[in-house]
Amino acid sequence: MNIIAWLLLGLLAGAIAKAIYPGHQGGGILATIVLGVIGAFVGGSLYTLLTTGTLQLAATGLSIPGLIIAVVGAIIAIFLWGLMTRRAV
Repeated sequence: MNIIAWLLLGLLAGAIAKAIYPGHQGGGILATIVLGVIGAFVGGSLYTLLTTGTLQLAATGLSIPGLIIAVVGAIIAIFLWGLMTRRAV
């Protein structure tokens, strides 16, 4: 059941982040799920860093606050991916 919860969190967080972030982000449903799961880890790690002062690899759970943190992390992941894949003009 835990894997299904991770997939659901990833899908929701990735879809919300793609809707909020300006511009076009490619990829289908699988890329959205992966983006959301990465966002859950990025957001959870940043939340742990801000609240405890230690850097740990942590993820959020399937809850409303966890979803919000995962969306913020997914937006950060979209931004970082855009920086890494930007082409020089």
